Amino acid sequence: MVLGFLKRKGTGNVDSSDSSQVFDQGSQTSNATTATSTVLEKVPKLTKRKTPFENPINPIKPPEFNLTAEQQKLYDQLLEYYQDYITKEIPINDSHNAPKHPLTEDELVWLTKECFLRYLRASKWKLETAKTRIHDTLVWRRTFGVVDIPNVTDSKKLITADLVAPENETGKQLIVGYDNDNRPCLYLRNGYQNTSGGLRQVQHLVFMLERVIQYMPPGQDSLALLIDFKAAPAEMKLSSKFPSLSTSQQCLHILQSHYPERLGRGLFTNIPLIGQAFFKLVGPFIDPYTRLKTIYDQPFANFVPAEQLDKEFQGLMDFEYDHEVYWPTMNEIAEKKHKLYMENFRKYGSRIGLSEYDLRQELKGAVEGTDVAA
Repeated sequence: MVLGFLKRKGTGNVDSSDSSQVFDQGSQTSNATTATSTVLEKVPKLTKRKTPFENPINPIKPPEFNLTAEQQKLYDQLLEYYQDYITKEIPINDSHNAPKHPLTEDELVWLTKECFLRYLRASKWKLETAKTRIHDTLVWRRTFGVVDIPNVTDSKKLITADLVAPENETGKQLIVGYDNDNRPCLYLRNGYQNTSGGLRQVQHLVFMLERVIQYMPPGQDSLALLIDFKAAPAEMKLSSKFPSLSTSQQCLHILQSHYPERLGRGLFTNIPLIGQAFFKLVGPFIDPYTRLKTIYDQPFANFVPAEQLDKEFQGLMDFEYDHEVYWPTMNEIAEKKHKLYMENFRKYGSRIGLSEYDLRQELKGAVEGTDVAA
């Protein structure tokens, strides 16, 4: 477009050594050159990328809990209950009469202030319901292979990067960038489906959920889910087949039961007619509050900074998925963030009820003005 503009104006190909000659040709040519420079300045420059971003563009902000007196009382009661609860052993899985085992460090660090509040909100501030739901999730995480209990967990059932790597060879799920509110973005690309339905697809989703949680910056405890139904390039010969209803129901159950209040925003784009019919089928299984957070066929650019958004969605990033580059890097970044999280947990006394804001900070000491014990 810019070259065409130059040709129409008759300026020809001009290099820096001929600049004085250009100005000698008169004001008309000078004005044309100025206009051309303006056009060139406005052409967006794309940045090539094959790996995730480690941090959001926007400033980090501390969380604002804003609890009423009654809500604070319920939170205090839930924290007190679990301070006693963690001294006991719990089942290693959900089978009848399963052996019991003490909570591991990875399970204790999961019991944060924000975690308790997420479950209280999801339980509509009903204390007993929140207690039950947290207990159920702790046991589910053991059963499904999310946490590893040394010398107890079946290594074949443990969800690891190696186990689910084949599911992501085409880049059907991506953690790339952060939205305007600093939520890490998890992309689901239905058109890049490379495997048939089954347990490993569900394990893959859970693995990526755990990973995107590790990418959350201080002050943010929810994610942005961006779902694109556009077909992959024809030469990739991939499927755009929707997951089976049973698989979709299982995924929805896991999301709503064991990751409550984690979805901060859901964006859907390029929805085909068959997709609309699919949503009608799964719609009854989606929690009404979750449904309120979903937005259909609005530009992703309205919600994600251009610098961290792919050109396909009107962003300034030229992203290319290379499994051999992306997959190890994505996991290395997540592990580095998790290591910091655990180091801070130990610095603060390995107590439950710590704030995720403090646990995610790169700190030399305690955070001023933050009640880490709250």
